[in-house]
Amino acid sequence: MKYRVIERINPGDKNAPKKQYASPVNAGKLTIKDLSAEIAGRSSLTRGDIENVLSNFLEQLPTFLKLGLSVQLGNFGTMRLNLQSEGVEQGKKFTGANITGVKLIFTPSVELKDSLADTPFEEVKITSPAAAPDENYAEGEL
Repeated sequence: MKYRVIERINPGDKNAPKKQYASPVNAGKLTIKDLSAEIAGRSSLTRGDIENVLSNFLEQLPTFLKLGLSVQLGNFGTMRLNLQSEGVEQGKKFTGANITGVKLIFTPSVELKDSLADTPFEEVKITSPAAAPDENYAEGEL
């Protein structure tokens, strides 16, 4: 995995001096069509069959999450919703209006985390100020 070194504020102490941190370089995007083609090459199903399954899964996933279900995806991990809300002093004063947002939580499985443990890293140097990555995710050429 390629990364760049960028300067950031310490989120735990905004008054502390900035430090250098690793930021992943985005190698591009993989679409459902691309993923389906890769999987089709390893199975007896066609790309269209796999794309159909993935599309139907993605269409149904929000329904299950909105029902309050955790969706466990084998050795991939588990998805669930979490709520963001404003606090109130007394529980009986809490209403749905205090809920300010819904957040998707993904918890990777132990198997998935273990499979990523041996990831090799390669630093990519920033060559010009215009090529500097944003604070959240460094994009760049491979």
